Amino acid sequence: MVTFFPSLPTPLDFQAFDTRLKDYRGHIAPLLAQAIPLGEPRKYLYDLVQAQLDRGGKGIRPAICLATCSAFGGDPARALPSAAALELLHNAFLVHDDVEDASEYRRGKPTLHREYGTPLAVNTGDAMNAISARLLKQNFTLLGPQLGVRVLDEFDHMSTETIEGQAMELGWIRDNDCNTSEQDYLRMVLKKTSWYSFIHPMRIGALVAQPGRDDLDVFNRFGYFLGTAFQIQDDVLNLTGDRGKYGKEIGGDLLEGKRTLILAHLFRQVAPLEKQRLAGFLGKPRAQRLPRELAWVYELLQKYGSIDYARTAARDFADGARRELGTAYAGATPGADLDFISSLLDYMVNREA
Repeated sequence: MVTFFPSLPTPLDFQAFDTRLKDYRGHIAPLLAQAIPLGEPRKYLYDLVQAQLDRGGKGIRPAICLATCSAFGGDPARALPSAAALELLHNAFLVHDDVEDASEYRRGKPTLHREYGTPLAVNTGDAMNAISARLLKQNFTLLGPQLGVRVLDEFDHMSTETIEGQAMELGWIRDNDCNTSEQDYLRMVLKKTSWYSFIHPMRIGALVAQPGRDDLDVFNRFGYFLGTAFQIQDDVLNLTGDRGKYGKEIGGDLLEGKRTLILAHLFRQVAPLEKQRLAGFLGKPRAQRLPRELAWVYELLQKYGSIDYARTAARDFADGARRELGTAYAGATPGADLDFISSLLDYMVNREA
């Protein structure tokens, strides 16, 4: 593998990383502000769109898009509508996911549906989808119709894969599937996390920089490994993280019945009677899952080493991404943008939020 830049110091300088993220977010902030209509109904719609965006968030997806565009010699200004559309679409997914999962907290605050009610929250998510599409229309003027269509095709595939992945997860919860395997989980993560959070932002950034590219699949393996490391670490943090840093409900995945790599490993390890009791816990409505039952599940996870297993898996996937980095970014120019992409490898498995 060809190495284009030196490894960053270990441990990662999270302050410098967050500063870089804020820089990328700062580039899309004016476009997001301009995209929200100023008319009515503000109280019941557009103020809620702004409220969701004001909750913060890392902005990893637009950052990856802009950094990739710049690393391949493109003008990141030409990628701004796509990057802003990625951020809006991401927030739309979050609002809808929180409703579907009955989540209580997001980014350290009550979820939008808890604060404003489910009907208004769902409609706000729909509005962000529509505004995202409106932003993509700018590409037909900015990039030209041919490239604009290619970017739109990337968004189309990204949305479809994400929705399919969400359907798999929701279906397993509805059916209380306690035979969900690790391979099932990894396929779901490819669809729900890797395509829209990592692979497509890279592909879109590279495409804007080099419109003639026909090798965008070169990003797929790197993005899959990176996205899987990210998601597994998120699953671990959901069970073990610091509420003040993590921003979501600790233990929320278990209360929501989400099938994670941690739970798939546990399904494979537990004794038959333990699995039967675990299925009973997961089959209950959230409101009926008692604190002592949740504590018992935590004891099982400790007993069978399922959380440690997931931590190791996250590091392994990050190592896989590291091996693919030189292939995915072959021909990119060394510099701050490429360093940012490289730093994602350590960030995925060492982050606390």
